[in-house]
Amino acid sequence: MSQLSHLAETLIGSEIVRLGNEINARIRKGEKIYNYTIGDFDPEIFPIPKELEDLIVKAYQNRYTNYPPAEGLAELRTAVAGFIKDTQGLDYANNEILIASGGRPLIYGLFRTIVNKGDKVIYAVPSWNNNHYVHMNGGAHCVIDVHPAQNFMPTAADIAPHIQGASLICLCTPQNPTGTTLDRVEMENICDLILDENMQREPGEKKLYLMFDQMYGALTYGDTEHYNPVSLRPEMKQYTVFIDGLSKAFAATGVRVGWALGPANVIAKMKALLSHVGAWAPMAEQKAAAEFLVQKDVISKYLVHFKAGLEERLWLIYNGLMSLQEKGYNVDAVTPQAAIYLTIKLDLSGKTDGERMLSSQADVTDYILSQAKLAVVPFYAFGADAQSPWYRLSIGTCKKEDINVMLDKLETALQKLH
Repeated sequence: MSQLSHLAETLIGSEIVRLGNEINARIRKGEKIYNYTIGDFDPEIFPIPKELEDLIVKAYQNRYTNYPPAEGLAELRTAVAGFIKDTQGLDYANNEILIASGGRPLIYGLFRTIVNKGDKVIYAVPSWNNNHYVHMNGGAHCVIDVHPAQNFMPTAADIAPHIQGASLICLCTPQNPTGTTLDRVEMENICDLILDENMQREPGEKKLYLMFDQMYGALTYGDTEHYNPVSLRPEMKQYTVFIDGLSKAFAATGVRVGWALGPANVIAKMKALLSHVGAWAPMAEQKAAAEFLVQKDVISKYLVHFKAGLEERLWLIYNGLMSLQEKGYNVDAVTPQAAIYLTIKLDLSGKTDGERMLSSQADVTDYILSQAKLAVVPFYAFGADAQSPWYRLSIGTCKKEDINVMLDKLETALQKLH
């Protein structure tokens, strides 16, 4: 009989953490690993804006080290409101904004606020951590398998058969892990589906909400545009909770300032819940972010440089993989669209190097790590089928000078297989 809680005994460990531990063990032994697993940034390659750094230092020097308000500093919520108004045309009052230590506690708080035990939660796979959040909250998993032909994004047609009785739909665009986006038409179709469903529900019946994770919304490339539900369908404001923050747009994952935007009653309950958890963004970082987010010219200049560096790496690796494909190797990739991720395909299951048979996708992952020294995250770590040949490659820690060497090592490893 278990001596711990049911949740503790049934919680599934992170495949990304397991893979990371294996990679770190290899690095400690002196191996050179091209580690493209983590959705993070190397500060030596992609530092946070200097202006934000200086403001954080100043805030600590001014001894802003006490507790912040549970909902976040008023001046930061005002700055967030102005920032999203300028960048997306969204109008939110301070009582519709909640600050926390990054996106994770906000997502957890939203789940706890919306989802009762047994409530249906609709999400696509691959996707980041939705499976774990549903499990932690005792929800009923309603999983939609998505495919490369649809940019690994769910469609309204995918969602429609499952929408009756659902409490929450989870969307992330630009998406982690795929780096792909939801286009305007499909976003509108999904919004219309949610609005129609809520119109049909009886007075007093629980409504269907949308969790809209746009943490990578500022990081789009080329002709790709980021669309949000409330701009396209203003009626969606009463049913949508945005998850956003500094983490990805400003390479500030460790700064831990995130925000949620949503209906005032939902935000108030999320605030009450998180006040017991204590998942506040630090006072100094909040002070700094409040001053930083109003600096439009500084932000614009930073994003131009930052995005150029990210996009260059994505295209270099994409083009390299396409060259390998042209040589006849079973690899593929999705054209770069957004975020810090490249979706790549290593369709090598069933091949052998003469010593070992790659019988499963886990064998492929291990072979590429061992022989090419390339570490990428399999989509099965994001809820996809265990035999999916698709992977997330993250370029936040990628040095440009390593790319050609990495591709050469990958080709050498591929040459050994038949």
